[in-house]
Amino acid sequence: MKLVLALLALVPAHAVIGIDVSQAISVSTWTCLRTPGGQGAVQFAIPRVHKSGGSIDFTGISSMKAAIAAGVPRVDGYIFPCVECGDPAGQVKTTKQTLDAAEVKYGMLWLDVEPYHWTHNLTANQVFVKAMVDECKVLGAQCGIYANWNGWKAILGTNWTYAAEQGLPLWYPHYDGVRAFSDFKPFGGWSSPDIKQYLGDQTTCGVGVDYNWYPDANATSTDI
Repeated sequence: MKLVLALLALVPAHAVIGIDVSQAISVSTWTCLRTPGGQGAVQFAIPRVHKSGGSIDFTGISSMKAAIAAGVPRVDGYIFPCVECGDPAGQVKTTKQTLDAAEVKYGMLWLDVEPYHWTHNLTANQVFVKAMVDECKVLGAQCGIYANWNGWKAILGTNWTYAAEQGLPLWYPHYDGVRAFSDFKPFGGWSSPDIKQYLGDQTTCGVGVDYNWYPDANATSTDI
């Protein structure tokens, strides 16, 4: 813990802090999360909108609406795909259609590619992820990838670069407690990431969250 605190003290103060969640969060709880304290005021939210079992996460959609109502500036969603269910394009399409029908104003849909029930066949996994990426393009949805170098290598192979070639940004997990990209290892065609998930399984304002960070490109010396 002392090491983590020391490392946090070394990173720049100008940062955009966010959380990803897989449980219900009310407007009042989002309001609590928006207040300074702990890791800082939450400025972006990424609730789960599709479950690994193959169903839409309506709880996550409600959490997105609550975040918007609470004034969270940026609200995205993440799709945890069901590999065993097949039809990867259909999973993306159904998720977007459900969000649109619910009139949720969101930014990105992040495609979760982490070790969980994938096949041992890299080619088959590549076909699955490519279908999701291509469906995002067909639907005009802004999508990104959630993955780290170890999981990507095991699931798709380090040198599989299709998602990066299509311009999808990268959100990667590395629980070192540091709000910086200095730990990043290039993989899958990405030379730099967009978001880092730097703390996992935290409890704030009574709910379980993971903390995420990206640098504030618009920060000035007077920003707090």
